[in-house]
Amino acid sequence: MEKKARNFREYPVWRDAVEFSTMVYKVTGELPWFEKKGLCDQLQRAVVSIASNIAEGSARPSDTEFAHFLDIALGSSFEAETQLIIANRIGYVSEELFQTLLSRLSSIERQLNGLIRNLRNNTIKRQR
Repeated sequence: MEKKARNFREYPVWRDAVEFSTMVYKVTGELPWFEKKGLCDQLQRAVVSIASNIAEGSARPSDTEFAHFLDIALGSSFEAETQLIIANRIGYVSEELFQTLLSRLSSIERQLNGLIRNLRNNTIKRQR
């Protein structure tokens, strides 16, 4: 069943992911110069991937395809979480900032999980 494209800007999780990316870019701007091609780049790519996959998936015609892109966004959020844990453990990110970022990221992950669940439930209902 085809659906019209969704407006990704209307999803609170997309807005939160963009704001989170902005926060992380500010944090990575403070990392040591020798990390710019390492942890910094990895973390930036992961956080940008979250919002980007939400946007890209929203253009897909089916709920199943949209959910697939949200799965990718969720994977990117887990990748970013891992990189933030590493940055915190090696002292690049203070505990206070780490907890703030982790709280924001956990909220995004919960929103993604809820949206994925709703999309998949809608698909199952339509198949019955």
